[in-house]
Amino acid sequence: MLAENYHSQIVAQIKENDFTHEAGRLTIHLAREFGFCYGVDRAVDYAYQTRQRFPNQRVFLTGEIIHNPHVNEKLRAMGLQFMSDTPAGASSSALDSLTPGDVVILPAFGVTVTMLQQLDRRGCTLVDTTCGSVLNVWKNVRRYTEGGYTSVIHGKVWHEETQATASQAVEYGGRYLVVFDDAETEIVCDYIRRGGSSHDFLMRFREAVSPGFDPDRDLQRIGLANQTTMLMSESLAMGEKLKEAMIDRWGRESIAQH
Repeated sequence: MLAENYHSQIVAQIKENDFTHEAGRLTIHLAREFGFCYGVDRAVDYAYQTRQRFPNQRVFLTGEIIHNPHVNEKLRAMGLQFMSDTPAGASSSALDSLTPGDVVILPAFGVTVTMLQQLDRRGCTLVDTTCGSVLNVWKNVRRYTEGGYTSVIHGKVWHEETQATASQAVEYGGRYLVVFDDAETEIVCDYIRRGGSSHDFLMRFREAVSPGFDPDRDLQRIGLANQTTMLMSESLAMGEKLKEAMIDRWGRESIAQH
């Protein structure tokens, strides 16, 4: 079913031809990074298998398993229900309607610790498709927390994956700061180097920090994490900028402590 719905002989031929297709004067170039990543491929596969494994039970997805309208419409056509399809503000009622006989699929992005606990209390069967790369980020965040480091997360604060990653830090008693792009990175680096108005900083990042965040305290020791769908080269560049800011503030000989 996956091959029928998502695999293309034309795309395969273009890939074999160095990602190029020529037709007369027309040349088509295919992006070399094209199609599902392995985590998404696995998540969609699990969703299809779940429908077959539990043909007579209600099967829910906490939200879009991936952000692809074609894929999600296919899943709806198979009878999978999206909890995110409920009216705004009614997500709690969707949770409350779950019974032990229901099946809930967790998306490739993962879910917050709070949602996982709520689902566990409902007693329903959980099918976890959380991507392995996301789980590795969560391990790093927990390690940072245990070492007394704030997790600086390169991501979109409104994205399910970043919210899930941030919840891992809070669950283990840690702090987090979500930074979206180069401009926000420069603001953080400037504060690390020179300090400033903590009020202004918190107003700028008010939706992107953990409860009780104090930039004077919580930017002294940091560890980098990321939303895995962000561009890796940007995440690495962000890490280098933060490292240079720490060196300028604390000295190169002390960088390992910060």
